[in-house]
Amino acid sequence: MTDAIRDDEIVGKAFDARLTRRMLRFLKPYRGIFAVCIALTMVLAGIELALPYITKTAIDAYMTLPYAVVTLDRAPETGQPIDLGGGRYLMRPGAAGAKMVQAWEASGALGAERYLFVPDNDVRAATATRYPNAFSRVPGGYLAAESALRAIPARDVEVLRGGAIASILRLALLYGFALLVRFLFGVAQTYLLEFTGQRVMYDMRRDIFAHVLRLPVAFFDGAPVGRLVTRATNDVAAINEFFTSMLVSLFRDGFLVLGILVVMLRLDWRLALVVFALFPLIALCAWLFRNRARAAFREIRRQIARLNAYVQESISGIRVIQVFVQEAATHRRFLEINEAKYSADYRQIITYAIFRPLMSFLSSIAIALVLWYGGLRALGGGLTLGALVAFLQYVRMLFDPIVNLSEGYNILQAAMASAERIFLLLDEPQESPGGGKAPEHFEGRVEFRNVWFAYSGEDWVLKNVSFTARPGERLAIVGPTGSGKTTIIRLLLRMYPIQKGTIFVDGIPIEDYDVGYLRSQMAVVLQDVFLFAGTVMENIRLRSDIPDEKAIEAARFVSADFVEAMPGGYETEVKERGATLSVGERQLLSYARAVAFEPKILVLDEATASIDSHTESIIQASLQRVLRGRTSIAIAHRLSTIRESDRILVVHHGEIVEEGSHDELLRAGGLYAALYNLQFGGGNSAS
Repeated sequence: MTDAIRDDEIVGKAFDARLTRRMLRFLKPYRGIFAVCIALTMVLAGIELALPYITKTAIDAYMTLPYAVVTLDRAPETGQPIDLGGGRYLMRPGAAGAKMVQAWEASGALGAERYLFVPDNDVRAATATRYPNAFSRVPGGYLAAESALRAIPARDVEVLRGGAIASILRLALLYGFALLVRFLFGVAQTYLLEFTGQRVMYDMRRDIFAHVLRLPVAFFDGAPVGRLVTRATNDVAAINEFFTSMLVSLFRDGFLVLGILVVMLRLDWRLALVVFALFPLIALCAWLFRNRARAAFREIRRQIARLNAYVQESISGIRVIQVFVQEAATHRRFLEINEAKYSADYRQIITYAIFRPLMSFLSSIAIALVLWYGGLRALGGGLTLGALVAFLQYVRMLFDPIVNLSEGYNILQAAMASAERIFLLLDEPQESPGGGKAPEHFEGRVEFRNVWFAYSGEDWVLKNVSFTARPGERLAIVGPTGSGKTTIIRLLLRMYPIQKGTIFVDGIPIEDYDVGYLRSQMAVVLQDVFLFAGTVMENIRLRSDIPDEKAIEAARFVSADFVEAMPGGYETEVKERGATLSVGERQLLSYARAVAFEPKILVLDEATASIDSHTESIIQASLQRVLRGRTSIAIAHRLSTIRESDRILVVHHGEIVEEGSHDELLRAGGLYAALYNLQFGGGNSAS
């Protein structure tokens, strides 16, 4: 297993194409929905781009008077000019083309005043003739300056500008419709995006947990539980944020920035260049922010790992802390770690607290430049008022996606780091399923033949171990601590692969069995019993195919009478790890669990070490019945619990040094006799 599995401080690259491709595989089943989300995002971005342009159209085409006077040596060739005499021509600037208008503006030929022109054959001509002080006679109709129209009553202005008012109403309805579509599409996009993100998280958690369940036991020897839990929770959530917040926003913000730049250039390229002059400063700020944000993110991840590990360790060891009166020391250590976490968070907050106001400041500078330069252009007649208003809106819009893209760097980095940790876990090789054999007839004859095993390197824990356990035989294994007794059981359960030799069950190497089938024929009763959160009944049954009646019978068989005395009986909730039950009660439930499974091979690993003598005597009597016809292997330090065993193996330094019955081993006067004398204070009788 790589060290990275244990490391919560992985930061990873800002972008890793290989990891991104692997993440996107989880998105593949929902690619249709995700494509709809992207399409909706493009539509929403298009609406955002269109709204300021609708405002511009309303101002330029209908709120502002359409005609202007241009002074030229000769009549313009386009735009249907009206000769006012003296080289002055009345025309619509928009009809002459942008390049021509810019040339007139540069030469000072275009006047800033705007006019309303009413042709002679227009029905509004009658109204115009009623106000000779406002309208002057020109070839083909009547002309009034914008300032002159203010003296005309509002009702007549409505008549004179009725077409423009109707058009503004249509544009207002179009604007409202666009807002409605934006709202509806926004709701749909958010729903579909969150649905997709939740499904991706569901699939990732499912695959991670399913993979973890199939990892070999050796993997968990060096994998902290808290960090494995983080893979299926925090890391999956970080990838979900990448899908829901970053990936779609990347399309939206990128499209929006590009669209804004194109529209600004089309509106007025010179004014656009004034705004673009700020881009080097914006890029520098974004680069500095990215570096500081990366450093802050790295430190926060490191401190989160320290804090989580310490809190988990402290809560798990709370009884030891309280018994040894270490509350104050533990709290001081927590305060140190918490202070470091606070400092890391504070540095990140300061980074964001500077970046966002700085972007807002630069946005204000850009708006000020647009007002200054664009205002001069509008006064000179080269830029319409609507274009200036639209420009201001586009500048405001431009900075939001820039900020989002800059801040999205942290989301991207977190997703890459989480993806690296998740895929390192998913790349861990699963436990071998075995050769697939699952014979109908299973007796439970166990044979170790010249077995050697080491957890690492050549530091042998077992050396050339050979023995046989026959069906119905009670075999016990004893020896000093660290002699290899528990390792023998682990190898029988195929928790670790052996380096040399072979283990046979019914004459078949255990590697040839289907591992699930092999373990289903065994039951293990451990000294340190693990109970799951749930009811007592669920902890006895474990397998759904065991009926309740059989589980109750098993509990009564091992004298677990305390269950029926509980308020809820077999439906009583078991707290985490059975904290509300005594050690003896937990062991009785473990015995009941083993009996309910009806195994062919029963393994007892110090299984009566925490049970009182009376209960032990009852269980020993029950075991005489339950072990009949079954192979049993018992590991014990209390030699009194194995005196009735058919055969006892004495293990020392990984080797079987003695073998025989209790009486035979006592008479031999070897290691077993020495251990027995230590426990019972001398004497070598079989009493």
